[in-house]
Amino acid sequence: MSMLTRASPDFNAGIFVAEMLGRANYIALVGGGKQPKFPQNKVIIWDDAKQKAVITLEFRSQVHSVSLSRTRIIVALHNSVNMFTFSASPEKISVFETADNPLGLCCLGSKVVAFPGRTPGQVQMVEIGTGNVSIIPAHSSPLRAMNLSPDGEILATASEMGTLVRIFSTRNCARMGELRRGVDQAAIFSIAISPNSSLLAVSSDKATLHIFDLPHSLDNDATTSNSRTTHRHSHSFSTGGSGEDGNNQKWGFLGRIPLLPRVFSDVYSFASAHFEIDDDPQTALGTGGAIPIPGIPGGKARKGIIGWTNDWTILVIGAGRDGRWEKFILGEGEDGKRHCVRNGWKRYLGN
Repeated sequence: MSMLTRASPDFNAGIFVAEMLGRANYIALVGGGKQPKFPQNKVIIWDDAKQKAVITLEFRSQVHSVSLSRTRIIVALHNSVNMFTFSASPEKISVFETADNPLGLCCLGSKVVAFPGRTPGQVQMVEIGTGNVSIIPAHSSPLRAMNLSPDGEILATASEMGTLVRIFSTRNCARMGELRRGVDQAAIFSIAISPNSSLLAVSSDKATLHIFDLPHSLDNDATTSNSRTTHRHSHSFSTGGSGEDGNNQKWGFLGRIPLLPRVFSDVYSFASAHFEIDDDPQTALGTGGAIPIPGIPGGKARKGIIGWTNDWTILVIGAGRDGRWEKFILGEGEDGKRHCVRNGWKRYLGN
């Protein structure tokens, strides 16, 4: 946001979406909050080099998210996803109907774009080059979160149940595996795959960050194994943090007994850690009642947003009056197991 305020003092107003095109000078902006800078039904492409808006796209309803590549602008509305060329005068290529998508779920890679299907729980995956559409029956309840791996080979999804994260191959839409966050229902905040596409992090309203090994197709096993070996020995520390046994070891020998419920044999996280999740309610003066933030799904500031800075460092970011980021490091402890330990934190909003 410092880039925006430096470019124009008038950005001291509500911004709901700020999506950068990699490290280029283009930023997609959508207004939001109590005093939106731009209409919430418009996408503004801001050129920071020229310090001005160069593209404006207008829609009939509120924009929920924007994704950018060097050739495409993808805009998610409540019930549709719109695909445009990224050019001085963008041309609409396609419009895809979706189930209700208040979170603006959409993942854009170099070859595919994925977003909710027409039926709740389904994923539409579109090949950017050909326009071919594949349907993945990912879940039986509406989608809550999804993420595409940096190499574009893996799609991870979670539903409103929040107990399982399912992993799919983008090559053939086959399900490669599923990872169990827990048994109790939870609201998934964020899913993020590591830069080398070997690990997955997930956060939820349980205020817990879980780290999993990702399953890979057979032709990637050798590469994945080498990558994980390098990763495991990149850091070491004492076992003061939170750690769990490896895949399928949460319940020990019970996971190998036939006919027991599947929760005993499911793949669990190899490490987990607590992060801060203040409710941060916006209250009406003298009433104590919560006031929803305009233009934000659910009316609450987003929490638990995950970002990988490298293959062993994770940032968890939360907005609101007590907005903060927390830094977590993955490494191998004295017990030989991998652990996730909080390494630092800082408030970036509030007092």
